[in-house]
Amino acid sequence: MVTPITSIDVKGKRLLVRADLNVPVDKGRVTDATRIDRFARGMKPLLEQGARLVILTHYGRPAPNELDPGFSVDKLRPALSDALGVPVRFSDTCATNAAVILSESLHDGQALLCENLRYNPGEAANDPAFAAALALLGDVYVNDAFSCAHRAHASTEAIARLLPAYAGPLLIEEMEALTNALERPEKPAVAIVGGAKVSSKIAVLKNLVGKLDAVIVGGGMANTFLFARGCPMGKSLHEADQVDTVREIEALAAKSGCEILLPTDIVCATAFAEDAPAVTVPADQCPDGTMILDAGPESIAAFNARLNHAHTILWNGPLGAFEIKPFDQATLQVARRAAALSHEGRAVTVAGGGDTVAALNAAGVTGDFTYVSTAGGAFLEWLEGKTLPGIAALMPPKQAA
Repeated sequence: MVTPITSIDVKGKRLLVRADLNVPVDKGRVTDATRIDRFARGMKPLLEQGARLVILTHYGRPAPNELDPGFSVDKLRPALSDALGVPVRFSDTCATNAAVILSESLHDGQALLCENLRYNPGEAANDPAFAAALALLGDVYVNDAFSCAHRAHASTEAIARLLPAYAGPLLIEEMEALTNALERPEKPAVAIVGGAKVSSKIAVLKNLVGKLDAVIVGGGMANTFLFARGCPMGKSLHEADQVDTVREIEALAAKSGCEILLPTDIVCATAFAEDAPAVTVPADQCPDGTMILDAGPESIAAFNARLNHAHTILWNGPLGAFEIKPFDQATLQVARRAAALSHEGRAVTVAGGGDTVAALNAAGVTGDFTYVSTAGGAFLEWLEGKTLPGIAALMPPKQAA
């Protein structure tokens, strides 16, 4: 198991912390500081104990070796300083002697933010030399970026071999929430899995049906399941080449006693446009020339009835084209039901993935979920049952193998 940074005396130590501060910015100002605030919540007690923070992060996808000022992380400093409660200093490089000098000039309780890791091609290449240059910035390494842990990058994998390595508070929080929901769920446990394509979540579905009591399938993924059962698709998004995969997933679910719930009625329209004329029909009666864009009211009632008996709810992916009215109803109504169960203390609710977070925000229920992960790819790989490279690097060799 990983060792938390809170288990050691941090006074006077330079903590080289990998954070994920890749936040929305408009005209040079942070517009959503959720990630910064979450990160700061775990770091403030360490600063109060006398730690000296050296913070590494990426921002956007700059072309390597092209120092486009639009991707500088200096613009994050005001929001980061406010969240940490101390002025944050800045290094306009992250792997040079100048950055090392700045890190060595820190006093207890001070913080330094280093320039965008992705300006250097050694980051994505997991370059040992780049990792060695970064390692000079700290006395111990702390990974507090679960959302980046699925990438074997220099700041998440190679560097953990060069310094005493620990898990940050936010990473520990995320690991515990996801592990409890997936590996040690209070039964009955139900997953809601939506999104466009079965092919992108094959491993997720295979893992979930082997561990949980029920999986609700929605979005374009549900279309492919319905197509495999002989339902007409009209112009609907579906993957005709994934029928065998669907049948394999259904066989695994039957073997483990996991129920798969699909829409029994569907909302169809001729155009993917806001307020397009829509018709609700049984799931096996999609009219020619239309596309399935949401689950219908009968399906919503069935999904919510299943959730009413759940003690653990795990959610990834919307149940329809929630960005456009009126095709947001299944996502919003099921999200509100899950949130109500969580608020009433009847279920532990864990959600993750970019579209999922956007859907919960649209429903106005993000704060009522037990835990909402801001990770995208890392959340999916965790659902697949994989050990993430950034977490494996924090483990003793035998555990990581």
